[in-house]
Amino acid sequence: MTFNVFLQYILPHRALSRVVYWATRWTFKPWKNFLIGTIVREYQVNMAEAAQPDPLAYQHFNAFFTRKLRADARHADANPAALLSPADGRISQLGKIVDGRIFQAKGQEYTAAELLGDEASAAPYRNGRFATIYLSPRDYHRVHMPLKGTLKETVHVPGRIFSVAPFAVEAIPRLFARNERLVCHFEGEHGPFVVVMVGAILVSSVATVWDGLVIPPYASSIRRKSFIGQNITLDRFAEMARFNMGSTVIMLFPEDSVTLDALMPQQHVQVGQRMGIQPGV
Repeated sequence: MTFNVFLQYILPHRALSRVVYWATRWTFKPWKNFLIGTIVREYQVNMAEAAQPDPLAYQHFNAFFTRKLRADARHADANPAALLSPADGRISQLGKIVDGRIFQAKGQEYTAAELLGDEASAAPYRNGRFATIYLSPRDYHRVHMPLKGTLKETVHVPGRIFSVAPFAVEAIPRLFARNERLVCHFEGEHGPFVVVMVGAILVSSVATVWDGLVIPPYASSIRRKSFIGQNITLDRFAEMARFNMGSTVIMLFPEDSVTLDALMPQQHVQVGQRMGIQPGV
């Protein structure tokens, strides 16, 4: 075990995340300008894509981190049957779900039931397809709909807040099924699908367009919220949620509902880019 991985087990995840939550919203100019400037410089953030291209014009670091892009910065694939990337980032893994098991990294896997919080919810995805996208600090941190869908339920699953950087994904067993996360169940035109917002250390914070800030507060037990009958339908490519700091998005689809393109781990993707197709559409 490397020192970095060892730290993931012993650090007080939630306490650190609470501190960073407030630190990234501090409007003191020298502080927020230092944080923003450091990220822009170290990660070579492309501010020309942002609706507000001046990085120091943002009220605080989190406003910069969750910045809106120009309307022409991203486009949805023209084929209405295309499965879209929900986020800017790099593909961690994607492929088949085998008898309910999802590949995390070499020697590491977890189950759909662990990820979603129960066996019944995982049943439609037992031999389906999955895609995992990692968002780095340089990326756009708003998440968009991969397909048109009607929101049925969200499930806030409590857990740790390990880093989701590649070194941790490769070393920590069942990481995505252990981290705090928000599971969003949708019904699409051709069946159900799930978008999972996985939290990460510094800060595990998720907001949705229908509920506002959901995490924090952190959960001590599974929290379910039904949206059946509320007619919350989001179009393909519409914004659905955003991360405050580190993040990973996982999508699950039933068998035969989508065919994934031949994308490779670590390949960069952008919101709206085609990742697959709905057969027979």
